[in-house]
Amino acid sequence: MLKNVYIIGSKGIPAKYGGFETFVEKLTEYQKNKGIQYYVSCMKENSTKSGFNEDFFYYNQAICYNVKVPNMGPVKAIIYDILALNKAIRISRKNKDVKPVFYVLACRIGPFIGIFKREIEAIGGKLIVNPDGHEWKRAKWSYLVRKYWKFSERLMVKHADLLICDSKNIERYILNEYKNFSPRTTYIAYGTDLNKSNLNSSSKLVREWYKTKNVEENEYYLVVGRFVPENNYEVMISEFMRTDSKRSFVLVTNIEKNKFYNRLKKQTNFNKDKRIKFVGTVYDQELLKYIRENAFAYLHGHEVGGTNPSLLEALASTRLNLLLNVGFNQEVAENAAIYWDKNNLSSKINMVENFSEETILFKKNLSQKRIMDNYTWQGIVKLYENIFTGE
Repeated sequence: MLKNVYIIGSKGIPAKYGGFETFVEKLTEYQKNKGIQYYVSCMKENSTKSGFNEDFFYYNQAICYNVKVPNMGPVKAIIYDILALNKAIRISRKNKDVKPVFYVLACRIGPFIGIFKREIEAIGGKLIVNPDGHEWKRAKWSYLVRKYWKFSERLMVKHADLLICDSKNIERYILNEYKNFSPRTTYIAYGTDLNKSNLNSSSKLVREWYKTKNVEENEYYLVVGRFVPENNYEVMISEFMRTDSKRSFVLVTNIEKNKFYNRLKKQTNFNKDKRIKFVGTVYDQELLKYIRENAFAYLHGHEVGGTNPSLLEALASTRLNLLLNVGFNQEVAENAAIYWDKNNLSSKINMVENFSEETILFKKNLSQKRIMDNYTWQGIVKLYENIFTGE
């Protein structure tokens, strides 16, 4: 009997954005169990970018359904999840599904989830939730918005039949913080791939990018990630400026219309250090992979969240990884990385500048083995299929 699984909360596939979108793309791309039919909610504007304007379309054998969301600022994502879950339940009812699964990514609709849970139970369905990271800790949100996220998380945990945590730290937090609800949890990591870039040093795209950005292979430290305070850009920039390194510090991030950028410039005067290079975003995934592979080292300052996709990609691609010393990062990289605290990054950078090629290669092999053993998409997808089919 076909098991229908409805996935709500990503902007949709084909993936155009970050973690959840890539997860849904890989979940459907690497599907092995043909007894599962995926239904994926998609934001209409996301689908339009890929030329899918119909109400329903197929992608990676998944049935995707478009949801048109009014542009209502910060509450847009909440409205989207409500509309998407509502539509999923309607489709399921029309299909006369037997024991459907509704997998909601992130905890945005807690105040409304009780109503949906009753509807899901009425059709014999199961509600599974991915609690994501600590959204309520993110500095970009106002005090009231952070209070909402925490309240919403509490209600999502309360009503979920199962919580799938992509970080053991998040799972421990859920079990401890909400023990009065006796939440049922499991841990399934996020994934990545170990395939090398299909570009090489003589590729036109590669040579144009390096020339335009005034950067040379193996002569830069790299950061890839959202330009937000909790990713510790201020620490990384100011600490790098204190080092003796002759290499560049390349930041692949979107700084357009970002007040944080101007604040940071005023606080650190990074514009006076020619080594600091904001190069914008890189949308070509093969080029981005090549840039990772040919960095001298990767710097990771993420402090909030679960298994961070950019960290997995760095461990799979970059020879040397310097990570902020927090539980989330230690859990993923273990002994494959160098760890830094907010007051000693400059000394760690000066240290790795003197690493031998042998030491760097040793760390590279450790990090790639870590990914191969624990974070391949094939392995992650198999675990999900077992959950969805009740095996």
